Amino acid sequence: MYQTTYHRPSTVQEAASLLASAEDVKLLAGGQTLIPTMKQRLAAPANLIDLGRIAELKGITVSGGTVTIGAGTTHAEVHTSADVKAAIPALAKLAGGIGDPHVRHLGTIGGSVANNDPAADYPSAVLGLGATVVTTKREIPADDFFAGMFTTALEEDEIIVRFVFPVPRKAAYAKFANPASRYAMTGVFVAVTGDGVRVAVTGAGSDGVFRWMDAEAALASDLSPSALDGLSLDPSGMLSDIHGDAAYRANLVKVMAKRALAALG
Repeated sequence: MYQTTYHRPSTVQEAASLLASAEDVKLLAGGQTLIPTMKQRLAAPANLIDLGRIAELKGITVSGGTVTIGAGTTHAEVHTSADVKAAIPALAKLAGGIGDPHVRHLGTIGGSVANNDPAADYPSAVLGLGATVVTTKREIPADDFFAGMFTTALEEDEIIVRFVFPVPRKAAYAKFANPASRYAMTGVFVAVTGDGVRVAVTGAGSDGVFRWMDAEAALASDLSPSALDGLSLDPSGMLSDIHGDAAYRANLVKVMAKRALAALG
C-alpha cells in the first residue's frame, strides 16, 4: 500500500495554496475517475486535495442571459435544476444521461471537464454553448480550453471554479451511448446562439471534443437535418476501438447531429 496525504480544504483559496505548495498532488472532485485509477495503482499521488467540501464551488444561478454553474455541482444537481431546465433544457438533459445514479450523484461538472475524457458528455456542452471556464487565475473561453485527449489549457496550479454558459436561442444534445458505461460513443451538441450555430462532437474524435465546422457552415442558412446530407467526416480523425471503428464513428457523428437538429424543434 502506498502512502497518500489527504487534504480537505474548506475554501478555494486554501485549496489553491495547497495545490501551489504540495508536490505530486492530485485534485479530487467527485472521484469517479481518480478513485478507480488509484485503486488500480495507475495513479499514486503523494498528496490528495479533496474539493468536495468547498461551498464556493457549488450552486447554480441564472442572471443576465447566462447560467453559472459551480465546478463542484454534481451531474444530478444540474439535471434536476429547475433553473437549468428553464434556461438550457439540453444541458439538463445531457447531465441526466451521464453514467448511472451513483455517478450522477457524486460526479461533478468541474471534474468531468478538467479530466476531458474523449468520451465525456460535458465537454460537448461547454464547447457547443461557447461557455467560459472561470478558474482561480483567469477566464478561459471554451474554444481555447480543450487541447486534446485528456488535455486542457489548465496550468498545474489552477483550479476550475465555475462555468458561465450563455443561454442559447435553442439547443439539443443527441448521444449514442455505450450500453455498459453510458459514455458517449458519439455525442453531438447543437446550439443556436446570437452569433450563429455551433456543433460540438464528443466521443468520436481521436483528439477529443471538437467543433464540426462544415456542419456549422451548412446550418447557417438551413437549420434542418437535411442540410447535412452532402457532408461527411474524414475517418482518419476518428477514434477506433472494440466498440466501433473510425468509419463507423464518422458516420455516427452525422446521424447524431441530425437527431440533435430534429430535437431542436
